[in-house]
Amino acid sequence: MSDVLQLTRDLIARPSVTPEDAGCQAVIAQRLQAAGFAVEHLRFGAVDNLWASHGRGGPVLLLLGHTDVVPPGPRAAWASDPFVPEVRDGLLYGRGAADMKGSVAAFVVALERFVAAHPAHPGTVALLLTSDEEGEAIDGVRKVAQVLRERGERIDWCITGEPSSKQVLGDLLRVGRRGTLSATLMVRGIQGHVAYPEKARNPIHQALPALAELTARRWDDGYESFPPTSLQISNVHAGTGANNVIPGELSVLFNLRYNPHWRAEQLEAECEAVLRAHGLDYAITWHRGGEPFYTPEGRLRAVARAVLAEFSGHPPEESTGGGTSDARFIAPLGAQCIEIGPVNASIHQVDEHVRVADLERLPALYATLMERLLCV
Repeated sequence: MSDVLQLTRDLIARPSVTPEDAGCQAVIAQRLQAAGFAVEHLRFGAVDNLWASHGRGGPVLLLLGHTDVVPPGPRAAWASDPFVPEVRDGLLYGRGAADMKGSVAAFVVALERFVAAHPAHPGTVALLLTSDEEGEAIDGVRKVAQVLRERGERIDWCITGEPSSKQVLGDLLRVGRRGTLSATLMVRGIQGHVAYPEKARNPIHQALPALAELTARRWDDGYESFPPTSLQISNVHAGTGANNVIPGELSVLFNLRYNPHWRAEQLEAECEAVLRAHGLDYAITWHRGGEPFYTPEGRLRAVARAVLAEFSGHPPEESTGGGTSDARFIAPLGAQCIEIGPVNASIHQVDEHVRVADLERLPALYATLMERLLCV
């Protein structure tokens, strides 16, 4: 059994449902310390974070990942226990196999190989892991990034191991992500009897025109390879459950996924201007999940493109699609960020899996990226 397959199985067997780490980072820290890495454990609240580095000075290349996983859901729906890794027909099954314990294991093996082959390599290679990527993302990389900023730590390049490939390992290179901004809107009315609307104020009726305006608005026409900004309502709730009562308040949840045309504070101001223009009596709470980031053409993209073309047989698609990732907290430190990982078809699903052949090629892919960026 290959080293990367064995380590991935070990990590999957640890039920690290967010924000639990379940000992994954301790296993990794022990291996990297043995390879000569300086290791630092950064725990905030219930979240474990691991910072490991080798070398000194710049340029600094960071490998970024997470050891937490989403809940498995009904275990009876799985063909095998989600936390008992099993290989069937060339596929490794288990929660986190693709997202992203396979990439994390490949990072570790690649780092061990790289420093063994280049013990006096130029610059610094580092690994940052968190157990808070699939959850609130408050005490994970967001918090560690604040620590790094306060310490004056420099990061030039960041490779995130999120599962980015579509059909074949290396067929997609993620070069940016949209920002995410969430809102909890409460519109206040006056509760009353539906037969006496003149004595009440229906917050649903009042809010609908404003919500329709927000959802129909064309916020922009996109930005380079980014799609246009989108506002989506995800939940609407009002009423007592009775059909003869006008509700006294309306609760609405919505989210904006936005490109670099915008900053979060600009979108907040635009949305609230619409709410005020419609005369709503409202309260709104915003959660800034992360600003968009984009890596323009340069050394990182050029090297990654060439390496992925070698591994997949053709140049990768270069995309800013998908949701978001922890790289959104590293990019503001001045780092150029890309994402490279295994095929993402089964992530967060029942019977999550990764191709064993892809898993066993990942360490060489990551090690080649390190060599081309730091040693050539």
